[in-house]
Amino acid sequence: MSTSNPVYRAVVFDLDGTLLDSLADIGEAANSVLSRLGFPAHALGEYRRFVGDGVAVLFHRALTADRRTDDIITHCVGEFQIAYGLSWNVHTKPYMGIPELLNSLTERGLKLAVLSNKPHEFALRCVEHYFPARFEAVFGQREGVPRKPDPAAAFEIAQCLGIAVGEIVYVGAWGFRSVDELRAAGAATVIAQPLELLGFLDGPRTVSDN
Repeated sequence: MSTSNPVYRAVVFDLDGTLLDSLADIGEAANSVLSRLGFPAHALGEYRRFVGDGVAVLFHRALTADRRTDDIITHCVGEFQIAYGLSWNVHTKPYMGIPELLNSLTERGLKLAVLSNKPHEFALRCVEHYFPARFEAVFGQREGVPRKPDPAAAFEIAQCLGIAVGEIVYVGAWGFRSVDELRAAGAATVIAQPLELLGFLDGPRTVSDN
């Protein structure tokens, strides 16, 4: 017996690694902080393993074990805010297919929002620069609000949009993680290209595991 898909009225996107290929700018800013403080830098590709859970966690992962003190991490975070603030849009660009996907979703009348662990001010700046007037709500990591995967901010977005949680699709992280990592993290469906999301929203579909 088959069951029909729920009717979705909104899509909430992660930002880094989902809408924006931002790894180089994040990695270069972090490396500039590490190098300036006398700590080892990393190949940019390694930052795929470091990003996703906020800047403090990024530096916890990037620092050697003997340097992972609260004071050092706090200092690195402060320095990163300065470095990234000067270079957040040097290499960053939307992933191929994202502008077309957003056009299609808007044409269908779906509401769009962003929920990211990127610091809130940078999330706002990136969305305003790369996707002006596209999203009805944009939430980055804010003081006093638990970061993802805690659902508090997602519930807040649902309330802002006036849409039930069950009518919202959350999309994240195809750019920085492998299929196995996404499934292990609880991804219900994995797509290979942004426009495949339209097939998911339309109901019966075949999606790629590549």
